[in-house]
Amino acid sequence: MTHHGGGGEYKDLLVFLAAAGVVVPLFNRFRISPVLGFLAAGVLLGPDGLARFADAVPWLGWLTISDANQLRALSELGVAFLLFMIGLELSWERLKAMRRMVFGLGLSQVAVCTVGLAAVFMLMGQPLVSSAVLGMGLALSSTAVVMPVLAERGRLSGASGRTTFSVLLAQDLAVAPILITVTVLAALAQSGATDGGEFDPAVLRPALFTLVPAAIGLGLLVVLGRLVLRPLFRSVAKTQTGGRGQEMFVAACLLVVVGAGLGAQAAGLSMSLGALVAGLLLAETEFRRAIEVSIEPFKGLLLGVFFVGVGIGLDLDAVAADPVAVFGLAILLTLLKAGLIYGTARLWGVKNRTAIETALVLGPAGEFAFVILGAGLVEGIASPGFTGTVMLAATISIFTVPLMAMFADRLANKVAPTQPDLAPEAMHIPSVEGQVLVVGFGRVGRLVGELLAEHGQKFVAVDANASTVSKGRSEGSNVFYGDAGNVDMLQRCGIAKARAMVVTMDFPAKVDEVVSAARSLRPDLILIARARDSKHAERLYRLGVTDAVPETTEASLQLAENTLVDLGVPMGLVLASIHERRDRFRKLFQDAMPESKGERLPRALRSTNRRQGATEQQS
Repeated sequence: MTHHGGGGEYKDLLVFLAAAGVVVPLFNRFRISPVLGFLAAGVLLGPDGLARFADAVPWLGWLTISDANQLRALSELGVAFLLFMIGLELSWERLKAMRRMVFGLGLSQVAVCTVGLAAVFMLMGQPLVSSAVLGMGLALSSTAVVMPVLAERGRLSGASGRTTFSVLLAQDLAVAPILITVTVLAALAQSGATDGGEFDPAVLRPALFTLVPAAIGLGLLVVLGRLVLRPLFRSVAKTQTGGRGQEMFVAACLLVVVGAGLGAQAAGLSMSLGALVAGLLLAETEFRRAIEVSIEPFKGLLLGVFFVGVGIGLDLDAVAADPVAVFGLAILLTLLKAGLIYGTARLWGVKNRTAIETALVLGPAGEFAFVILGAGLVEGIASPGFTGTVMLAATISIFTVPLMAMFADRLANKVAPTQPDLAPEAMHIPSVEGQVLVVGFGRVGRLVGELLAEHGQKFVAVDANASTVSKGRSEGSNVFYGDAGNVDMLQRCGIAKARAMVVTMDFPAKVDEVVSAARSLRPDLILIARARDSKHAERLYRLGVTDAVPETTEASLQLAENTLVDLGVPMGLVLASIHERRDRFRKLFQDAMPESKGERLPRALRSTNRRQGATEQQS
């Protein structure tokens, strides 16, 4: 039943914006995936959530989404923006380099999962044609859910992220051929060819008439994009003088995404595929980074609409009517699909760890399942009752993507620890007695090491990224492979005899893990850690670091220092002011520690505080 609550035609949009501003930040605060926040908001605010009580409590009509159709167009734009941003991170050269994974592993996955799932549906008593449609629909995964979850966990740039994206890209490319196949199967079923009747080639004409415009449309998108996009953005960029004209640049970005998406739709392709092509074309231009900045806010918000729409689509009454069948089918299909993807990935030479992570995040169904199964219902070749149950199971499986990603990390680390391709000497860390232990050897860690060496301080670096270790060793640095968050690894690193330890990683949770492990072994160790912001710095001081260096604070101080010097203020006065402000920040962070409650601070930190107090008295 529809309850508008007197809010007018924009009421549902207002409810969504309120959810984005309240529910999702609440999930973030408890370190729960924002994707789950939007999905939960869709269930809670949808017709099967609070809206069912709107008759008894009329004011609830103001707090619920009564017409999901109003958000559907926006949610489709969200997926298109996601694919556009992915295209910006690629290029035709990179796509060509990935062709083996995309057209090899990716298309093999679609074929294997289609056959495997169809076989299961046939065992459940479904006809061959209906089973084939169900198998094709569920063989695809959710780009819109998987990619943000991987980005949130920092996995996109790794081997599992690249493999997962290759498979998802192949799935997106397969949508149009699958829809054409559904049309062909419907024509064959109507002619009786699937039941042993005589085959009539004329039934394939509609499918061919669909395929030809799709190929022509894709070619036109590429050609027009190469001819028009660069001149368009050059023209718009000329209007941006003195910081003005930014709105025209944003408008041009929106025009390209929506225009490419609608052009692809008109040719019989998906809107997201058209947006991906536009992104690939713009990735080769000098406007790539500016476009990313302009598009990012729209992508996040519109993807939120998509996730809310998925949550609204979960029919709680239908689930409650037969929960065992729905949840059982969701678990069965997800695990079966994950197993098939794992086996296919291993056959294509993907390492065990990467195959595990890829299989688990791609096991759940995707948004295109509803498109394909809906086409099967329209063509009359899918059983309405059984297909409805499958759609419910598919929706529930999408909810599990963030949980599967979390489980994939833990299982991959336990079952298949990373085996980097490094020389044996890079795996065995020598004694670091009397040296500084640097954890993390990216850009920050490398600079710390260079300055330590410049001042005659010996150091040993440890990093969990094999490529970073390989690069560092090729440059002659004393860097070794290992996970410093592991207590046993720290002991092997000789932390008992190290002079100091510097943690330089940019992943706050991992920094906390390393600091806690190090402090549990050495309460007196000089321990300096990189912090994301002031809140993180306060948390690190509570964990016992000697010094925390928040990125945001240091960037502000550096900006202020450069500005004052450029304005002609004497360097000595500027440096004194910066040091005084830095000490003030440090004191504020340390005041957040529980020292007043009688808890003892680490000995190294107490001695540091005493040294700071003595310095202040002398000055």
